Amino acid sequence: MQNMQNMQKENFTIERREYLNWLITWRERQIIKVVSGVRRCGKSTLFELYRGHLLESGVDARQIHMLNFEDVTFEELTHYRKMYDYVTSKLLAGRMNYIFLDEIQRVGQFEKAVDSLFLKKNCDVYITGSNAYFMSGELATLLSGRYVELKMLPLSFREFTAGLKAQGRALPSNEAFTLYMNQSSFPYLLRFPSAQAEALDYLRGIYDTVLLKDVVTRLRIPDVNVLENVTKFMLHNVGNKVSPTKIANTLKSKGRGVDQKTVDRYLRGLTDSLMLYEASRYNIKGRQYLTTQSKYYVVDVALRNALVRGHDDDAGHLLENVVYLELLRRGFRVSAGMLDDGGEVDFVAEKAGSVVYCQVAATALDEDVLRRELAPLRRLLDNYPKYLLTLDETFGNANYDGILKRNVLDWLLNDGGL
Repeated sequence: MQNMQNMQKENFTIERREYLNWLITWRERQIIKVVSGVRRCGKSTLFELYRGHLLESGVDARQIHMLNFEDVTFEELTHYRKMYDYVTSKLLAGRMNYIFLDEIQRVGQFEKAVDSLFLKKNCDVYITGSNAYFMSGELATLLSGRYVELKMLPLSFREFTAGLKAQGRALPSNEAFTLYMNQSSFPYLLRFPSAQAEALDYLRGIYDTVLLKDVVTRLRIPDVNVLENVTKFMLHNVGNKVSPTKIANTLKSKGRGVDQKTVDRYLRGLTDSLMLYEASRYNIKGRQYLTTQSKYYVVDVALRNALVRGHDDDAGHLLENVVYLELLRRGFRVSAGMLDDGGEVDFVAEKAGSVVYCQVAATALDEDVLRRELAPLRRLLDNYPKYLLTLDETFGNANYDGILKRNVLDWLLNDGGL
């Protein structure tokens, strides 16, 4: 019986409904569909889910062509011409063909093959990649406006709790959130909720792979130790304002010499790999983005905790991290707000011409803390929505002259609203 339960966990798949709906919406439209995201966030599984949807909707299995270039089976097809010839040899004449090219960055000059397939009226093309510099920077040039992009993240808290319930392990939201923060939002680890040692090994494996394959190899970095020093500094300082100059000076003071230009290059590599996300500072009154002292957030809090120990006082910044990623999932462009008097708003979130302001705090039950968190929001004189998100259960929801205090777990689990 135990073996059967283990097998069921191994075969467990989490339905990524929002992402799946995105693919369904763009189905058979004459445009290339691109899915980007950090390694192991679930891109390949999403393609499998979509394949299942296509089959259920009446598509013949022969119309679906899936190539994963991390699979040695397709190693000989990593030249664009060989890949193109292989795919075209499998096309079903007179029918729509659904072509899935996973980890396409492994194919040299892939854009030539993808463009040619895109031009065929009976080809619906989907591609994935793990490197954001490649996927978002170069791709705009390589495919020049012929694509739409889905930016995929690991599991949201809502998806995580739904996965727990599907496995018969429903937990109170506060317990589920602790598990989410400590175990990881990477989908694979949801299958093994009590295997902490294995989870740490898995997360360190992701870290090593991203660093070596998506940063070191890409940027041809000769000294991996320096890159690791910069990475660890960034993970220690999640949610803090930093600059390449500050990082370089701090590392030099600890005997780990590195210059500002090198730090800047490594930071770009870490954000390109999608391990880190940059929230640029935004002058709210002047309505302009600033190029200095950005804040950075990690793609998965548990990944950060697996590599950085002894920083339990960072609860507020780690909660910020979760809120930041959730705002991205909900389609917002997110920046760190700056007021003229030196005050700060944690997040300015923009979407479709509208703006939402967010402050985040682990707790605001203390009157002084509440006053401090509300102060920058009260100085904003426009009529855009303003939120204070906390973990408070008592007085978790309140209204302070139009500023809405909300329990962050309720907000994370809520489909609507902000």
